[in-house]
Amino acid sequence: MEHEITGHSLKAYKAAKDSTMSIWEKIKEIGIEVLIIVFAVSLAAYLERWKEHRHEQADVKEFLLGLKTDLRQDVKEMHEDMKSYEMSGRAFTYISNIKPGDSLRVDSMRKYSNYISNTTGLIANSGRYEGFKSSGKIMTIENKELQNDIMDLYQENIPNLLISTDYYTRRKQELVQFIAENKKREKNGNTNMLEILATDRVKNIGESLAFTREILSRYDSSISKANRIINLIEKEYGE
Repeated sequence: MEHEITGHSLKAYKAAKDSTMSIWEKIKEIGIEVLIIVFAVSLAAYLERWKEHRHEQADVKEFLLGLKTDLRQDVKEMHEDMKSYEMSGRAFTYISNIKPGDSLRVDSMRKYSNYISNTTGLIANSGRYEGFKSSGKIMTIENKELQNDIMDLYQENIPNLLISTDYYTRRKQELVQFIAENKKREKNGNTNMLEILATDRVKNIGESLAFTREILSRYDSSISKANRIINLIEKEYGE
Protein backbone atom coordinates (compact mmCIF):
# COMPACT_ATOMS: atom_id res chain seq x y z
CA MET A 1 0.00 0.00 0.00
CA GLU A 2 2.83 2.42 0.83
CA HIS A 3 4.43 1.71 -2.54
CA GLU A 4 1.17 2.51 -4.37
CA ILE A 5 0.69 5.77 -2.45
CA THR A 6 4.26 6.80 -3.30
CA GLY A 7 3.58 6.03 -6.98
CA HIS A 8 0.43 8.16 -7.10
CA SER A 9 2.17 10.98 -5.23
CA LEU A 10 4.93 10.90 -7.83
CA LYS A 11 2.38 11.06 -10.66
CA ALA A 12 0.78 14.11 -9.06
CA TYR A 13 4.19 15.76 -8.70
CA LYS A 14 5.09 15.07 -12.34
CA ALA A 15 1.75 16.47 -13.51
CA ALA A 16 2.38 19.64 -11.55
CA LYS A 17 5.81 20.02 -13.21
CA ASP A 18 4.68 19.09 -16.74
CA SER A 19 5.01 22.27 -18.85
CA THR A 20 3.07 20.70 -21.74
CA MET A 21 -0.15 20.51 -19.70
CA SER A 22 -2.57 23.37 -19.19
CA ILE A 23 -3.43 24.50 -15.67
CA TRP A 24 -6.83 22.76 -15.86
CA GLU A 25 -5.27 19.54 -17.08
CA LYS A 26 -2.81 19.70 -14.19
CA ILE A 27 -5.63 20.31 -11.68
CA LYS A 28 -7.59 17.40 -13.14
CA GLU A 29 -4.62 15.01 -13.09
CA ILE A 30 -3.50 16.04 -9.62
CA GLY A 31 -7.09 15.81 -8.32
CA ILE A 32 -7.44 12.26 -9.63
CA GLU A 33 -4.19 11.20 -8.00
CA VAL A 34 -5.14 12.87 -4.70
CA LEU A 35 -8.53 11.12 -4.71
CA ILE A 36 -6.84 7.79 -5.35
CA ILE A 37 -4.44 8.42 -2.47
CA VAL A 38 -7.27 9.45 -0.10
CA PHE A 39 -9.30 6.40 -1.06
CA ALA A 40 -6.31 4.10 -0.61
CA VAL A 41 -5.49 5.55 2.82
CA SER A 42 -9.12 5.38 3.92
CA LEU A 43 -9.48 1.81 2.70
CA ALA A 44 -6.27 0.77 4.45
CA ALA A 45 -7.44 2.39 7.69
CA TYR A 46 -10.85 0.71 7.40
CA LEU A 47 -9.30 -2.71 6.76
CA GLU A 48 -6.95 -2.26 9.70
CA ARG A 49 -9.84 -1.29 12.01
CA TRP A 50 -11.87 -4.25 10.72
CA LYS A 51 -8.97 -6.59 11.35
CA GLU A 52 -8.45 -5.23 14.86
CA HIS A 53 -12.18 -5.45 15.61
CA ARG A 54 -12.32 -9.03 14.36
CA HIS A 55 -9.37 -9.99 16.54
CA GLU A 56 -10.88 -8.11 19.48
CA GLN A 57 -14.21 -9.91 19.18
CA ALA A 58 -12.42 -13.25 18.85
CA ASP A 59 -10.83 -12.50 22.24
CA VAL A 60 -14.26 -11.55 23.62
CA LYS A 61 -15.76 -14.83 22.42
CA GLU A 62 -12.94 -16.87 23.92
CA PHE A 63 -13.34 -15.01 27.22
CA LEU A 64 -17.12 -15.38 27.39
CA LEU A 65 -17.15 -19.07 26.53
CA GLY A 66 -14.50 -19.65 29.20
CA LEU A 67 -16.47 -17.51 31.64
CA LYS A 68 -19.55 -19.65 31.01
CA THR A 69 -17.57 -22.71 32.16
CA ASP A 70 -16.35 -20.83 35.25
CA LEU A 71 -19.86 -19.73 36.15
CA ARG A 72 -21.32 -23.20 35.80
CA GLN A 73 -18.76 -24.44 38.32
CA ASP A 74 -19.51 -21.50 40.62
CA VAL A 75 -23.26 -22.10 40.44
CA LYS A 76 -22.74 -25.75 41.37
CA GLU A 77 -20.58 -24.73 44.34
CA MET A 78 -23.08 -22.08 45.44
CA HIS A 79 -25.92 -24.62 45.50
CA GLU A 80 -23.79 -26.87 47.73
CA ASP A 81 -22.90 -23.93 49.96
CA MET A 82 -26.58 -23.09 50.38
CA LYS A 83 -27.34 -26.61 51.60
CA SER A 84 -24.60 -26.23 54.21
CA TYR A 85 -25.93 -22.87 55.41
CA GLU A 86 -29.48 -24.20 55.56
CA MET A 87 -28.37 -27.05 57.81
CA SER A 88 -26.16 -24.75 59.87
CA GLY A 89 -29.13 -22.44 60.41
CA ARG A 90 -31.28 -25.36 61.57
CA ALA A 91 -28.56 -26.60 63.90
CA PHE A 92 -28.16 -23.28 65.68
CA THR A 93 -31.89 -22.62 65.74
CA TYR A 94 -32.23 -25.87 67.66
CA ILE A 95 -29.35 -25.04 70.01
CA SER A 96 -30.46 -21.46 70.71
CA ASN A 97 -34.07 -22.52 71.44
CA ILE A 98 -33.16 -24.94 74.24
CA LYS A 99 -34.88 -23.87 77.45
CA PRO A 100 -32.85 -23.44 80.66
CA GLY A 101 -32.49 -26.80 82.37
CA ASP A 102 -33.32 -28.78 79.24
CA SER A 103 -30.79 -31.06 77.63
CA LEU A 104 -29.78 -31.32 74.01
CA ARG A 105 -30.86 -34.56 72.41
CA VAL A 106 -28.03 -36.86 71.37
CA ASP A 107 -29.74 -37.91 68.12
CA SER A 108 -30.35 -34.29 67.11
CA MET A 109 -26.77 -33.29 67.83
CA ARG A 110 -25.51 -36.30 65.87
CA LYS A 111 -27.58 -35.01 62.92
CA TYR A 112 -26.18 -31.48 63.23
CA SER A 113 -22.65 -32.22 64.46
CA ASN A 114 -21.00 -31.60 61.09
CA TYR A 115 -22.46 -28.10 60.92
CA ILE A 116 -21.44 -26.86 64.36
CA SER A 117 -17.84 -26.02 63.53
CA ASN A 118 -17.51 -26.29 59.74
CA THR A 119 -17.04 -23.12 57.70
CA THR A 120 -18.33 -22.53 54.20
CA GLY A 121 -17.51 -19.76 51.74
CA LEU A 122 -17.55 -19.27 48.01
CA ILE A 123 -14.20 -19.46 46.23
CA ALA A 124 -15.24 -17.95 42.93
CA ASN A 125 -13.48 -18.83 39.68
CA SER A 126 -12.79 -15.15 39.07
CA GLY A 127 -9.26 -15.30 37.64
CA ARG A 128 -10.44 -15.20 34.03
CA TYR A 129 -12.65 -12.17 34.73
CA GLU A 130 -9.95 -10.33 36.67
CA GLY A 131 -7.40 -10.92 33.91
CA PHE A 132 -9.77 -9.72 31.18
CA LYS A 133 -10.75 -6.65 33.19
CA SER A 134 -7.18 -5.72 34.12
CA SER A 135 -6.20 -5.89 30.45
CA GLY A 136 -8.78 -3.19 29.72
CA LYS A 137 -10.84 -5.48 27.49
CA ILE A 138 -14.06 -5.70 29.51
CA MET A 139 -15.53 -2.72 27.62
CA THR A 140 -14.99 -4.50 24.29
CA ILE A 141 -17.99 -6.75 25.02
CA GLU A 142 -20.47 -5.28 22.55
CA ASN A 143 -23.56 -6.68 24.25
CA LYS A 144 -23.93 -4.01 26.92
CA GLU A 145 -26.58 -5.96 28.82
CA LEU A 146 -24.16 -8.86 29.13
CA GLN A 147 -21.27 -6.54 29.98
CA ASN A 148 -23.26 -4.88 32.77
CA ASP A 149 -24.45 -8.18 34.22
CA ILE A 150 -20.90 -9.54 34.37
CA MET A 151 -19.62 -6.44 36.14
CA ASP A 152 -22.59 -6.47 38.54
CA LEU A 153 -21.92 -10.10 39.46
CA TYR A 154 -18.21 -9.66 40.18
CA GLN A 155 -18.33 -6.15 41.64
CA GLU A 156 -21.61 -6.26 43.56
CA ASN A 157 -23.30 -9.65 44.00
CA ILE A 158 -20.27 -11.76 44.92
CA PRO A 159 -18.58 -9.11 47.14
CA ASN A 160 -21.85 -8.63 49.08
CA LEU A 161 -22.16 -12.39 49.48
CA LEU A 162 -18.60 -12.66 50.79
CA ILE A 163 -19.21 -9.87 53.31
CA SER A 164 -22.07 -11.91 54.79
CA THR A 165 -20.27 -15.27 54.78
CA ASP A 166 -17.05 -13.78 56.19
CA TYR A 167 -18.98 -12.30 59.12
CA TYR A 168 -20.74 -15.63 59.69
CA THR A 169 -17.39 -17.44 59.65
CA ARG A 170 -15.93 -15.05 62.23
CA ARG A 171 -18.87 -15.68 64.56
CA LYS A 172 -18.51 -19.43 64.15
CA GLN A 173 -14.79 -19.19 64.89
CA GLU A 174 -15.70 -17.53 68.21
CA LEU A 175 -17.83 -20.57 68.96
CA VAL A 176 -15.09 -23.02 67.95
CA GLN A 177 -12.59 -21.22 70.19
CA PHE A 178 -15.01 -21.30 73.15
CA ILE A 179 -15.58 -25.03 72.64
CA ALA A 180 -11.84 -25.70 72.39
CA GLU A 181 -11.19 -23.82 75.62
CA ASN A 182 -13.88 -25.69 77.58
CA LYS A 183 -13.99 -29.17 76.09
CA LYS A 184 -12.98 -31.95 78.49
CA ARG A 185 -12.73 -35.72 78.31
CA GLU A 186 -14.76 -37.77 80.73
CA LYS A 187 -13.83 -41.10 82.32
CA ASN A 188 -16.20 -43.05 80.07
CA GLY A 189 -14.41 -41.75 76.96
CA ASN A 190 -17.06 -39.21 76.05
CA THR A 191 -16.71 -35.43 76.24
CA ASN A 192 -18.74 -32.67 77.85
CA MET A 193 -19.76 -31.37 74.41
CA LEU A 194 -23.50 -31.43 75.11
CA GLU A 195 -23.02 -29.44 78.30
CA ILE A 196 -20.92 -26.85 76.47
CA LEU A 197 -23.50 -26.45 73.72
CA ALA A 198 -26.19 -25.89 76.34
CA THR A 199 -24.35 -22.94 77.95
CA ASP A 200 -25.54 -19.35 77.68
CA ARG A 201 -22.40 -18.40 75.77
CA VAL A 202 -23.16 -20.90 73.00
CA LYS A 203 -26.83 -19.94 73.04
CA ASN A 204 -25.93 -16.25 72.49
CA ILE A 205 -23.56 -17.01 69.63
CA GLY A 206 -26.02 -19.56 68.25
CA GLU A 207 -28.78 -16.98 67.99
CA SER A 208 -26.74 -15.01 65.44
CA LEU A 209 -25.62 -18.18 63.64
CA ALA A 210 -29.22 -19.33 63.32
CA PHE A 211 -29.92 -16.34 61.09
CA THR A 212 -28.82 -17.41 57.61
CA ARG A 213 -31.61 -15.75 55.62
CA GLU A 214 -29.42 -12.89 54.38
CA ILE A 215 -26.68 -15.28 53.25
CA LEU A 216 -29.14 -17.54 51.44
CA SER A 217 -30.74 -14.51 49.77
CA ARG A 218 -27.36 -13.30 48.52
CA TYR A 219 -26.52 -16.77 47.24
CA ASP A 220 -29.85 -16.77 45.39
CA SER A 221 -29.08 -13.38 43.82
CA SER A 222 -25.61 -14.49 42.73
CA ILE A 223 -26.91 -17.75 41.26
CA SER A 224 -29.67 -15.93 39.41
CA LYS A 225 -27.21 -13.40 37.97
CA ALA A 226 -24.72 -16.11 36.97
CA ASN A 227 -27.43 -18.15 35.22
CA ARG A 228 -28.62 -15.03 33.42
CA ILE A 229 -25.07 -14.41 32.15
CA ILE A 230 -24.77 -18.03 31.02
CA ASN A 231 -28.05 -17.74 29.08
CA LEU A 232 -26.96 -14.49 27.43
CA ILE A 233 -23.64 -16.03 26.37
CA GLU A 234 -25.43 -19.05 24.89
CA LYS A 235 -27.84 -16.74 23.10
CA GLU A 236 -24.93 -14.67 21.75
CA TYR A 237 -22.91 -17.58 20.39
CA GLY A 238 -25.33 -20.49 20.22
CA GLU A 239 -22.90 -22.62 22.23
